[in-house]
Amino acid sequence: MELQYKEYVISDDKRRIDVQTVLDFLASSYWASKRSPEKIKKSIENSVCYGVYDKDKMIAFARIVTDGATMYYLCDVFVLEEYRGQGISKKLVEVITNAPEFEWMTGILGTKDAHGLYQQYGFERDAERFMRRAPQALKQ
Repeated sequence: MELQYKEYVISDDKRRIDVQTVLDFLASSYWASKRSPEKIKKSIENSVCYGVYDKDKMIAFARIVTDGATMYYLCDVFVLEEYRGQGISKKLVEVITNAPEFEWMTGILGTKDAHGLYQQYGFERDAERFMRRAPQALKQ
């Protein structure tokens, strides 16, 4: 899938992903700064990924983990700082949530600071229902 948004292209072609841009951004993020580059690369390989491109430069990214039938987990969503404020994250989430392969699945995600963005696309806060288990290696 590839579509135009303003002067940008949104694509789910994993061959276009600039892995170094993902590594650099996630290294400074609050949610993934402790992930090793190897784990990040493996997560990209084993997920559905979307990129947003300004010509050949990747400027935004989102990763989806799914069983392909009942649920998906939307994660690692970011837009490079110099491209923020143009509606890119909104369009990216819209494209993902309306994609035929995801629109009939339950979507989940975690965020500290972007609840308003995701609520626009039908995500609801549900702190009472979901639980989380940290990797055991981090507890030692």
